[in-house]
Amino acid sequence: MVRRFELLARIRDMDPYEDASEIYRLSSAYEFPWDFARALELALYRTYAVPSIGRLLAETAEFTERPQKRYDDTALLLDAVVEHGFDSEQGRTAIRRINRMHRSYDISNDDMRYVLCTFVVIPKRWIDAYGWRRMSRHETVASAVHYRTLGRHMGIKDIPGSYEEFEACLDAYEEAHFARDEGGRRVSDATLDLMASWYPRPLAPLLRAGTLALLDDPLLRAFGYAAPSPVTRALVRRAVRLRGRAVRLLPPRSAPHHARQNREIKGYPNGYRLAELGTHPVPGLRGCPVRHADTQADSVG
Repeated sequence: MVRRFELLARIRDMDPYEDASEIYRLSSAYEFPWDFARALELALYRTYAVPSIGRLLAETAEFTERPQKRYDDTALLLDAVVEHGFDSEQGRTAIRRINRMHRSYDISNDDMRYVLCTFVVIPKRWIDAYGWRRMSRHETVASAVHYRTLGRHMGIKDIPGSYEEFEACLDAYEEAHFARDEGGRRVSDATLDLMASWYPRPLAPLLRAGTLALLDDPLLRAFGYAAPSPVTRALVRRAVRLRGRAVRLLPPRSAPHHARQNREIKGYPNGYRLAELGTHPVPGLRGCPVRHADTQADSVG
């Protein structure tokens, strides 16, 4: 058990502002790789409940016609920055690719900022509820700093300054904007089908029910899903918590685990090049749903 907390002790000796991205890498690739993967899936999934995001995602057809590729590319591009750093060739290539796709669609700065908030807030909430330990204050601060840096590279304006501000921004935006939209529902259904496809077909109904049991009531209402029974919710959430308790008893991870190693990444069995990931959208037709109105968004400096 002493060894289980050695990395946390190392993190607490680091500066959460100056060493933010390294702390985030240690946390996401060593301490909680499975939890970060699930939490970031949920973070992106929540964004579909904002009609302006969900509707445009449906219009591009990327999540409804090519969900595995869209999932893979999103995870690989975002995690390249985590694995290699903002100033690395890989990190700069990933950010440039993200920005070129995003520039093709007219998405408000408010929506972009909200998506960024989900990357900060949802992993902490997930890990605090289901991880083998709660996130430390150093990790929480470092996550906010890391995503503030990413947001600046993406040209997002008025980015929250602290975790607490990210959380307040997310909660207020969801309260004001979560609503039923048929496009968002189609994207949600396609995403649930994708997640179920990763496992044997007979398990699909069980996996769908289990996923819905992990969602909160405002999200369920926004998509028009019936709330799972209290018994189903309790069983599913208890099972995920028990998984965290079991991980706590295991030896600490000795090697990093990045998104490219996730079994859910299935679209590139022969490898990939970061510069070729994602879409090459035709504005107004299909591709990534996010546009920076400002032409500076292609910059990674």
